[in-house]
Amino acid sequence: MCSIIGYKGNEHASSILIEGLKKMEYRGYDSVGIATIKSGKLLTRKGVGKVAEVNKSLGLDELPGNLGIGHTRWATHGGIVDSNAHPHLACDSTIAVVHNGIVENYDELKDELTRSGHVFKSETDSEVIAHLLEEYFEITQDIRLSMIFTCKRLTGSFAFVAIFNSSTMCGARYDEPLIVGVGNDDYFLSSDILGFLNYTDRAIFLDNRDIVIIDDSDISFFDFNGDRISRRITQVAWELGDADKGKYAHHTLKEIHEQQNTIVKSMKQNKKTLERFCDIMTRAKNIYITGSGTSYHSALLAKQIFSKSKIHVETIMSSEFQYSSDLLDENSILLAISQSGETADVIQSVKSAKAMGAKILSIVNIPTSSLARLSDSYLEVNCGPEIGVAATKSFTSQLALLYYVTDIIGRKSNGISTSKDMLVRAISEVLELDSKIERIANQIKGSRDVYILGRSLHFPVCLEGALKIKELSYIHAEGMAAGELKHGPLALIDNGSIVIVIHPNDSTYVDTLSNIHTIKSRGAKIVGISNKKNSIYDYQITIPTISEFLYPLIEIIPLQLLAYYLAIGNNANPDYPRNLAKSVTVK
Repeated sequence: MCSIIGYKGNEHASSILIEGLKKMEYRGYDSVGIATIKSGKLLTRKGVGKVAEVNKSLGLDELPGNLGIGHTRWATHGGIVDSNAHPHLACDSTIAVVHNGIVENYDELKDELTRSGHVFKSETDSEVIAHLLEEYFEITQDIRLSMIFTCKRLTGSFAFVAIFNSSTMCGARYDEPLIVGVGNDDYFLSSDILGFLNYTDRAIFLDNRDIVIIDDSDISFFDFNGDRISRRITQVAWELGDADKGKYAHHTLKEIHEQQNTIVKSMKQNKKTLERFCDIMTRAKNIYITGSGTSYHSALLAKQIFSKSKIHVETIMSSEFQYSSDLLDENSILLAISQSGETADVIQSVKSAKAMGAKILSIVNIPTSSLARLSDSYLEVNCGPEIGVAATKSFTSQLALLYYVTDIIGRKSNGISTSKDMLVRAISEVLELDSKIERIANQIKGSRDVYILGRSLHFPVCLEGALKIKELSYIHAEGMAAGELKHGPLALIDNGSIVIVIHPNDSTYVDTLSNIHTIKSRGAKIVGISNKKNSIYDYQITIPTISEFLYPLIEIIPLQLLAYYLAIGNNANPDYPRNLAKSVTVK
C-alpha cells in the first residue's frame, strides 16, 4: 500500500489528484488510479505503471467532477495487474474506496460478503471495504453509521478514503496515517502532507480510530463508537521548495549534497524540549533503541556512540521487537528512530513498550507523525522532506543528533558540539569527489557482488553502505565486520570480487590493513575509503582527516554517491527503487 489523495471542492478534481499523486511518487508504487463523481455518476480509470504513463494512456486527468480520490499502490495482496489497482468499487458503482494498510481478516469478510451476493473483481484485501460500506449503507441509508460499522469489522491496520455518489467524501484511520487538508472552499484527504501542500498548509492530523465525513454542508469528526469529536488545525511548517530537485538530475543526488547543511540543522533544537528528552534518558535504568532499515543502522551506531560516554544501551531491530518486548518495564525507555514516523514495525514496537510501562523517546523527521504523537518526548532531525526512497540526509542527520544528545547526557564533549564548522568543510570536500566516485562506479558497475568491510564504528556504516547499493543499483552488496572475514566470508572472495574497505587512519587501521592484504592475495579489487594513501588500493576515495569518533558522518557519503552512480550506470532510477516504498506501513 502506498499513497492516498482525496479532493472535494469547486475545482477540477482529477487534475488535482494527479498532481498530488506525483508529489507522493517518492513513496514507491506499481500502479495508479483515480475515481471521480460527476452528476451522481461514479467514474474510474486505473492501470499499472507510473502516474505520468498511466495518465497519458488513459487520460486520468480528463475525468470530470469536483469530488474524487486517487491512489498509488504497492502490491501486497494480489499481483501487479490493472484489476488490483485502486480505487475499488462496490457492486452498484455508487461507492469507491482507496486504502493503505492490511485488512487481516479479509478472507473471512470476503467469504461473508460473497455469500450475501457481492461480486469481487480483484484479489486485494482492500476491496472488502467498498463492499462492507455498500452492505451497511443498504441497511442504514446513513453514511456515518456505514463508516462506523465498517471500521468496527476490520482488523489489522488501515487508512481509507471513500466517496459516495451523494457527493460525500469520508475517511478513517487505524495505525496508518491520514491527514485532512483544509483550504478556503475545499478539502483534501491524504496519506502525506505533500499530497496537498501546493494548495494549503493547514492540516488536521487524524488520530487512531477517527472518522471524518465531508459533505456539501459540513466537515465532521467521529470516533469508531460514533461519538462526535473535535480536531484542531495545524499550520504546516515545511517549505514547498524543499521538494523540488533544483539543478540536480534526481532527488537522491540533491539530498546527498544537502548534507553539509542538514547535519548542522539537526543540532538546532528547542532548549526545553532537548532538556526534557535528555532528562528522561538520564533517569532510565535500562535504555533500548529500535529502528528499521537505515534507522536501525543509526541505532547500531548510537549504541557505540553512547558507550563512549559510559552509557549502556541495547539495540533491537523493530521487526524482531515483539520477540524481546518482555525485557522492558517501567524503569526502561525505548528510543525509536524513524524518518517517516509511520513505519509499521516501529509503531508496533512502541505500542508494545508502552504496554510494558516503558517511557518512549523518538527521533523523527516528521513532527506530526504517529511516532511523534505516541512519544513522551521527541526530537526532530530537521532535514526537510526526503523525497528519494533510499534514506541519505536523514541518516546523517539522525547520527549528528545522536552525537549531540550524547554530548549533553554524557556530560563531556565527544566532539560534535565543537566540530560543526569542521564537519561542514569535511563533507564539502567529500562531495567535491562526486566525479571521481562516478568514474569508480563506471569501473565496477558490472559486478554481481560487492562486499564492504570495516571495524568498530565503521561496521554499521558498512551495513548502511551495502543497503544503499542494494536499494539503488540492484547489485548484491554485503556489509561485514572485517574481523569476521576469516570466519566464513573469505570463502566468497576471488578475482572477480569487489571489496570496499572503510579504512581511516585510526585505531582500526592496522588490523583492517591485515584483512586487506588477505583479500588482495585472493585477487579481489579493493576500493579504499581512507584519509591515508596506500598503494594496496586499486581505487582510493580520499576523505579528510577529522576526529576519529566522527568519521561515520563523512565516510557514508562516498558510499551514498557510489550507490547513486552505480544505479545510473545500471539504468535504474535512484529516486524510485523497484519494490520499495518510502514509508513501510505494513509488516
